Amino acid sequence: MEILNLEGSEDTPKIILDKKNGIFEISGRSLPEDSAEFYRPVLEWIEKYGNEPNPSTEFAFKLEYFNTASSKLILDVLSSLEDIKGMKILWYFHEDDEDMEEAGQEFSELVEIPFEFKTY
Repeated sequence: MEILNLEGSEDTPKIILDKKNGIFEISGRSLPEDSAEFYRPVLEWIEKYGNEPNPSTEFAFKLEYFNTASSKLILDVLSSLEDIKGMKILWYFHEDDEDMEEAGQEFSELVEIPFEFKTY
């Protein structure tokens, strides 16, 4: 399976989806001009991955900030991960960033996937 590697910018998160090496991560700031367009390849990749997933998958979110449009797409990403067996979300947030911790808590209540909260 192809590796999806999107370099982050000031307005877009860095995204690495690498089945072979077990790296699944979205990090940085997410406020792309067109969130749906930006996240489309991610959702398509996850759909393919769901057909032949690794025995266990830890998907890391290390977001510093995201806008409202991105939050809907992040929820879409999380929803697309729900049906994958052995899925676990690692939600990272800065120790003093209550908003990002809270966002993770809210997402965790909207999907049926175990979440683990970590500070960095």
